[in-house]
Amino acid sequence: MTQEVTVLGAGIAGLTAALALVQRGFAVTVLEQADAIREVGAGLQISPNAAVVLRRLGLGVALEAAQGRARAVRLCDGISGEPVLTMDLMRLRPDQGYHFLHRADLVDMLAAGLRAAGGQIRLLQRIETVDLSGDMPRLLTAQGAEVSAGLLVAADGLHSRARVALNGASEAFFTHQVAWRAVLPETPGADPVAEVHMGPGRHLVSYPLRGGRLRNIVAVEERRAWVEESWALRDDPMEMRLAFESFSPRVRGWLSQVEDVHLWGLFRHPVAEIWQRVLPKGAVAILGDAAHPTLPFLAQGAAMGIEDGWTLAETLAADPSGRSLGRWQALRRARTSRIVAAANGNARAYHLAGPLRGLAHLGLKLGGAVMPGFALSRYDWLYGHDVTKG
Repeated sequence: MTQEVTVLGAGIAGLTAALALVQRGFAVTVLEQADAIREVGAGLQISPNAAVVLRRLGLGVALEAAQGRARAVRLCDGISGEPVLTMDLMRLRPDQGYHFLHRADLVDMLAAGLRAAGGQIRLLQRIETVDLSGDMPRLLTAQGAEVSAGLLVAADGLHSRARVALNGASEAFFTHQVAWRAVLPETPGADPVAEVHMGPGRHLVSYPLRGGRLRNIVAVEERRAWVEESWALRDDPMEMRLAFESFSPRVRGWLSQVEDVHLWGLFRHPVAEIWQRVLPKGAVAILGDAAHPTLPFLAQGAAMGIEDGWTLAETLAADPSGRSLGRWQALRRARTSRIVAAANGNARAYHLAGPLRGLAHLGLKLGGAVMPGFALSRYDWLYGHDVTKG
């Protein structure tokens, strides 16, 4: 008898898990609260540790067709615009794929793969309650319907009902940083480089999307005022321009073109203590942002969800009872906790001020000249990790 799995959430983590499970013979139904498969947001960076999973899922052709292969990452002094350090990805890591993708393109790619493989996606399924008190997970929808799930995979995001059912409510705290995000038209063929423009108390990241037809902008500012934790808030583009008015002409030129911008407050959430539970007649596991929300300063939110989805499917394929989920949690929690901590560290490094900022930039310049590959090699533990090899 085919094992049935219910997946909560048709985001990147949920769709990756669903596709990997279907390919291993499970009957998968994805419950999504929206009325259509869409991804809020704009660009994302797919590092090699995530790209290798997408290829193993059979999405390599679609990934290359998205025309988002990255050439380099460049750190710049935000005020002068001068390069501080350039990491030449194609020269230093020619065998690894770094990609820039529009979020909507990745979600469409995963959803199309899932449907082609026989997975089901049910829309308008808003889950109000996840109940783990019985023999198997029970879901209560906003319409009052009750759904029982033998195997429940919850990729229901920052405000996960399943996370609360497993761990209780947890407190997030405002990092005193906010981020604007915007997408601009770009001249096709723009140099596929991710630029990080660093300044006192703020930084801006930009890279081209869809073969250079669009440019993604994420701009972060430190501030004391609290901002709601939401991706859906809109802001006046002038506020962003004023925050970066001391930056280089290149940055100001991009921001002068922004007509529509979203703003969200950056909150730090603890990595969940409990990711899974085995019940008498079922099991539940959380993954992605439901398990380990991260700040966006290492571009690993989507990558961690992709890794989670593959490894969870491998674990359940080997033991559909869910009894091996504890070991899966231990392995994934150790890795994702390290990634979350590294992202927190980048936030501080990008925003240095005063003499310390000048010394740090000088150190990066000298290091890049003497040992060009050193800065990138510091992340071999992250980008060189291949979860598809077990």
